Amino acid sequence: MIRKEQDTASGIGYLIVGLGNPGTQYTYTRHNAGFLCMDYIAVECGAELKKLKFKSLVADTVIDGTRVLLMKPQTYMNASGEAVREAASFYKIPPERIVVLCDDINLEVGRMRVRAKGSDGGQRGLRNIVLQMNADTMPRIRMGVGAKPEGWDLADWVLSSFSKPEGDAVASCFPFAWDGLRRLLAGDIDGAMQICNSKR
Repeated sequence: MIRKEQDTASGIGYLIVGLGNPGTQYTYTRHNAGFLCMDYIAVECGAELKKLKFKSLVADTVIDGTRVLLMKPQTYMNASGEAVREAASFYKIPPERIVVLCDDINLEVGRMRVRAKGSDGGQRGLRNIVLQMNADTMPRIRMGVGAKPEGWDLADWVLSSFSKPEGDAVASCFPFAWDGLRRLLAGDIDGAMQICNSKR
């Protein structure tokens, strides 16, 4: 069962955090794969990311009986952890119940990887979350945006826009991310990995 619910007896159980940069000029850039995926998930939940709280656009909703806070930090990518730390502190959410959706330049466009914990893989938003939370145990759903071509500056690459085929390939990850997220919330990390890591 998936439903939007603002007033529920149980507290927020998880933070679901999509990473990206605010501003229309960044909407379809590689670094905004997490924002784009979060928009998809919000639609699936029947939620609207309109309320500004914890330096983020947020939506309080329920996924399969678990109350969650969907978040799109508005701090810009490299300071994403500030928003996450504020929300985690307010709701007393441990790192293990913070799910991060983000881009990954180490994966081909359209490929995915779910991990229960580990390094930031060079993703600076995730790096800042690890720093601010003083932990690397946040589950993460990573979506491939392609490796930096030779001669490109990394910042220029992640802030470059997807081509139409690339955008379609990244969007094809979103239903898998949604399925993987539901499995994560049910405590089935292995199932989430199986669904997402095998996507071609």
